[in-house]
Amino acid sequence: MKAFIFDLNGTMIHDMEYHTKAWRHIFNHELGGNFTWDEVKPQMYGKNGEVLVRMFGPDRFTAEEIEELSVAKEQRYQDEFRPYLQLLPGLAEFLERAYQLDIPVAIGSAAIPFNIDFVLDTLDIRRYFRAIVSADDVTLSKPHPETFLKAAAELGVEPTDCIVFEDVPKGAEAAHTAGMDTVILTTTHQPHEFTHLPNVLHFAEDFTDTFIRQLL
Repeated sequence: MKAFIFDLNGTMIHDMEYHTKAWRHIFNHELGGNFTWDEVKPQMYGKNGEVLVRMFGPDRFTAEEIEELSVAKEQRYQDEFRPYLQLLPGLAEFLERAYQLDIPVAIGSAAIPFNIDFVLDTLDIRRYFRAIVSADDVTLSKPHPETFLKAAAELGVEPTDCIVFEDVPKGAEAAHTAGMDTVILTTTHQPHEFTHLPNVLHFAEDFTDTFIRQLL
């Protein structure tokens, strides 16, 4: 392959539980909701504003309120997850090997720059990524393919020459629409949830998986 594109949350780091926990706290303790864990978890994709609209409807919040709630949620997430922040097993070695082989690598994530910087700078891995596409860089988030198509364009490669690493069905759907194959990390979703997607090459628990290592 000519390039790799990584989703961030749930793909490079195992943190989706902390995003769900942070949002559920805000929904129930600050916004008067009564949502269960199982009601919140499936909504953990896309931009923060989109999450709020899905949970509370399009007319509940102003743009300023969405921004304030987003910042509060991300600060809560970072404070709770920071002691546990680490790459999935095998990923540090994978990134270093791709770097040595001069294979272009990008991040294509619905996370805001605040969270992407939190991961890249805390773990000191920014040097591995030639392009970073965040929530602030696109108009339409996953499952729309804009995130991945923009990442490929910034890397200077054709979409069909990219493999996407993802963890959620909506992300894999975005990769499929972009014309990209995907490898799924089973941190948050199981294989049976992806049966409708023909572009899934493989499922893996982490990056020590033999199939993933053989991609290099």
